[in-house]
Amino acid sequence: MRNRSLGLTLLAVTALVVSACSNTGGGAASASAPAAANPCAGATAHSGGTHSFPTDKTKWKIGVSTDVGTVNDKNFNEYTFNGAKAGATALGAAEPPVVVPKDASELAKNIQGFVDQNFDIIVTAGFNNGQATNCAAHANPDIWFIGVDQGPPCVTPDGLPDSAFKCAGDAKTLLPKYVAISYQEDQPGYLAGMVAATMSKSGSIGAIGGITLCGPCVRYIQGFQLGAQKVNPNIKLFVSWVTTSDFTKAFNDPVTGKNFGAQFITTNKVDVLFQVAGKTGNGILDAACDAGIYGIGVDVDQALSYPNASKCTVTSAEKKLSLSVSTDIANIVAGTQKGGDDHWDAKRDGIGYSPFHDLESKVPATLKQQLDDALAQMKAGTLKTCPDKCGDISTLPK
Repeated sequence: MRNRSLGLTLLAVTALVVSACSNTGGGAASASAPAAANPCAGATAHSGGTHSFPTDKTKWKIGVSTDVGTVNDKNFNEYTFNGAKAGATALGAAEPPVVVPKDASELAKNIQGFVDQNFDIIVTAGFNNGQATNCAAHANPDIWFIGVDQGPPCVTPDGLPDSAFKCAGDAKTLLPKYVAISYQEDQPGYLAGMVAATMSKSGSIGAIGGITLCGPCVRYIQGFQLGAQKVNPNIKLFVSWVTTSDFTKAFNDPVTGKNFGAQFITTNKVDVLFQVAGKTGNGILDAACDAGIYGIGVDVDQALSYPNASKCTVTSAEKKLSLSVSTDIANIVAGTQKGGDDHWDAKRDGIGYSPFHDLESKVPATLKQQLDDALAQMKAGTLKTCPDKCGDISTLPK
């Protein structure tokens, strides 16, 4: 997952993003306390009345608002943008313009810029954009929004981000044109676990998550455990978490990640290590390489996105970001897309595993077929990749 997307969907990460928000419905403020801030105060409706969409599909205007970083990050920003470009190309529409915030303070402003220019589809990358996308969709229910790694949205009965996480509002009704993409993280986690158990010589493997509050992180590791046990029922899995409360340290601190990973490897003597911690996880992969063990990346092909650790990154548990974005754009223009949670799993080719790249000669020839067989079973719905308490951290080793 990355320092946003991770990509984030990340229900717990969304909790961080919206922690200062509240329902702005009716009711007088207490005389002794100021009224709660409107979480969507900066989001306004576009001008010119109800938005109308071009009848000529080549005239649709698609814009992309990324997370902090760069467009060509070989991660969420780049693959989200690639999906939007592919969607536009398929329509014969102009290549989407893309805006990159210098920091988190510009997330909402960048989205609002596309709203003000009357764009038809606005694509936003990663869970850090979740609140701003929710707010823009609330203010503009007649414009399409695609939020990558942002589903399912938790909203109040008024359709605003719900900091209390009661999720009493029906997002697909209240935000009818907000497509919040989510992924089945336990499935690629399962495939990564199969790789880990196969490559391990000691029978001891590890997984480090960014923060205990991250539901998708938990599902990744739950799948990882089941996949490893499928290959070796006696495998020993050690699990640890960078933090229980600090999201910056969890997902955007590679120095902490490297130190944490090095200590984890020394303590637990693992010889394969799966990271689910975004940029913090880049440091964890560095620690794996320094220790001479295999690392496994997350969300995208990290042998490409983080070449510094490519020499030891045997595979990554992938979300197919570009495919989900381009498909949803096509469905929107075709009139078949619905708002709400848009869930991507193996049946939709929404997840997978990365190539072994330069380490392919180290991988047993039979492993790829085993992975492809497991993937086929996931598509058929016959392979269980998450325990009964899916998303419950209590099922994982302490």
